[in-house]
Amino acid sequence: MPGIKEAKELRKLWGGFWSSRVLLTANNYRIFDFLAVPRTVEEMAKRMKTDLRATEILLDAVTGLGLLKKSAGKYRNTSLASAFLVSGSPLYQGDILRHADALWQSWSGLDETVRTGKPNRTAPHNHDAFIRGMHNLASLKAGEVMRAIGLKGVRKALDLGGGPGTYSMEMAKKSIAVTLFDLPDTIRIAKTIIRKAGVKGIEFLKGDFMVDRLGSGYDLIFVSQVLHAFSAEENLQLLRKCRGALNPGGRIVIQEFYLASNRTSPSQSALFSVNMLVNTEGGRCYAPSEMKKWLVGAGFREARETLQEETVLVEARTAGPSPRPSSRK
Repeated sequence: MPGIKEAKELRKLWGGFWSSRVLLTANNYRIFDFLAVPRTVEEMAKRMKTDLRATEILLDAVTGLGLLKKSAGKYRNTSLASAFLVSGSPLYQGDILRHADALWQSWSGLDETVRTGKPNRTAPHNHDAFIRGMHNLASLKAGEVMRAIGLKGVRKALDLGGGPGTYSMEMAKKSIAVTLFDLPDTIRIAKTIIRKAGVKGIEFLKGDFMVDRLGSGYDLIFVSQVLHAFSAEENLQLLRKCRGALNPGGRIVIQEFYLASNRTSPSQSALFSVNMLVNTEGGRCYAPSEMKKWLVGAGFREARETLQEETVLVEARTAGPSPRPSSRK
């Protein structure tokens, strides 16, 4: 019979939002930027323009989470916070936290969304935080993902819905002629990120890939974390368009969060489906078996999947010979 131990596990679930809210608020107030050097609570309250008592309670809680250290009346970042939460760090994750703060509002309407089946349109959307947050996440694994895909023989590629251009930059570094296709507001942010990184050779195509032309003559179309925002019917339509834009023997590679066929595990992917429920009309996470079925239905062949640490790569080819290997590295 369940007892105290099981009740504690249940408490971890319902109380999980406490830690999340503290971290999001700390990020909003730039606590980790300010604590790149040790400071007292009085100094922090002055810089943050916040109440002294509230500031101390918050800083103590962030310390309890293991993100700050407190000694001799002063607070300072731990190595974890310094690596990931100080703006300007190569591994900075603060933008995705800003996006998560906006998601907080969407998720707060989950009760009503479950009743109606409609997304929570009242929640604010910070597009800049969303796109830059995607760059935060992709920067941690872009090189590894491109190695797993294999770029040999790829001369021309399309990064479809490529967001901040993180993967486009990885391909451009290999002398691949890459086109980043996304909405105009997204392209504007991507250009800023790419210019700051100093990467050249990327072309930009503005539009809505569900209705606009994708271009043609591609050896590779990379579709990363896009399909979960759309319904199965929309995804099948999009994959058909991709097939028409590829060269004979060209490849499409889809990257998505891995979800088992019964759609219940891993739990993070099942929860991400809820994120799509409150934010989109028809999106959710999809199992590799579903994506491979679409690919076959769209006219692709040789559909297969490769598991990554957090995601799955699903790829297939168009009919015809594979592109000749490129002499470029």
